[in-house]
Amino acid sequence: MILVKPQMSELITGFVPSIENNLALYIAIGIIGATVMPHNLYLHSALVQTRKIKKTTKGIFEAIKFNVIDSIIALNLAFFVNAAILVLAAATFYKIGMFQVEEIQDAYRLLEPLLGTRLAPILFAVALIAAGQSSTITGTLAGQIVMEGYLNIRIQPWLRRLITRFLAIIPAFLTIMIMGESETGALLVLSQVILSMQLGFAVIPLIHFVSDKKRMGEFTIKTWIKALSWLSALVIVALNIKLVFEEINSWIILAGDNSIWIWLSAVPIAVFSFFILAYITVSPLLKKKVTEKVKLPHGRPKELIDLTSPLYERIAVAVDFSDTDADTIKNAIAQGGKNAEYILIHIVETAGARIFGKEINDFETGADEQYIKEYADRLKREGYNVIWQLGYGTPKKSIPEVVKNHNVDLLVMGAHGHKLVKDILFGTTVDAVRHKVKIPILVVRKFELE
Repeated sequence: MILVKPQMSELITGFVPSIENNLALYIAIGIIGATVMPHNLYLHSALVQTRKIKKTTKGIFEAIKFNVIDSIIALNLAFFVNAAILVLAAATFYKIGMFQVEEIQDAYRLLEPLLGTRLAPILFAVALIAAGQSSTITGTLAGQIVMEGYLNIRIQPWLRRLITRFLAIIPAFLTIMIMGESETGALLVLSQVILSMQLGFAVIPLIHFVSDKKRMGEFTIKTWIKALSWLSALVIVALNIKLVFEEINSWIILAGDNSIWIWLSAVPIAVFSFFILAYITVSPLLKKKVTEKVKLPHGRPKELIDLTSPLYERIAVAVDFSDTDADTIKNAIAQGGKNAEYILIHIVETAGARIFGKEINDFETGADEQYIKEYADRLKREGYNVIWQLGYGTPKKSIPEVVKNHNVDLLVMGAHGHKLVKDILFGTTVDAVRHKVKIPILVVRKFELE
């Protein structure tokens, strides 16, 4: 920047918000979507749970302080780096007459003076692929957080990655095949605009949540932060509504006699989205009661009944807090009676657990520990010798490790009876585990009367 010496007066005017026409608004909203990606709000909320903090008021406030500092530094550094790159490119290449570069497929030409005509496109392509892979990591992790936290669905990691890759590749492939590569730049901007359209649906529930004194207690956000948050959300939503209205209106005009198809497709979707946005904005203000605690991807502990006797000295029992747990534990006890020692095993499968292992301290890990303790306490009251062990990551790898560490004689596991499609979605734990342990395995299916 020092060497290039851009005109500071022109540079400053570039930071003053202004919307000259619909195209400028379209690009501005795309920039918002690219900078503040809505799915990353959920990812950041999940990453906070990976911090090892003291569960005291002082410890939580200290963690909040450092997370705020972390976010401010990261966002501002990214802002200044991006702004510097943009100013540097404009000031340098425009001066030498390279203002014909308008699309992403032409961007490599900016590197030709430095790298030559042969290396420039290759290195630019490698950089794009690397950037794409980096960005899909956050998309995949955020997808897992949302699916587990909101939809209570936990699917195989490879399948989730495959879905996210296809969602990125297929639209680009179809655009190039139908419209030609000249439209890839427009598709890229459209993808960022769509992200911005989703911001309201992500930000507004977040503001409601952190403003709720019944849920957050003394950690609710201050009034001035709440005012700034609602102002930001209002600006984003207002710009999105303005853009949608103007875009649909232009489509109707361009369609002429065929505008009926716009009225039957785009207009109902826009109206439906508006009412959903209005609902999530107003609904929490009207509901005064705190809803039931968040439901985890698995269920809560089920009642254990009809516990009976015999065999084995050290029996490991894998539980997942589903309807099969009672039958699994009952059959394990039938093998060892009150003379055996039982090791209850549960594997925490959250995104954080896969990365941080036993260092994870998120909500689901705490809940799982509480649930498995409830099982252990219930069995101890019945007179059984019980310990428990949490594993982390995938059950296929973690269960055999726990079995080996505890020198177990018998492993008892529950089976859900999934068919082909569910096996692909959720995985086949029993089949994978039996190849990795060298002890007898008792697989228990939930008994159902026909």
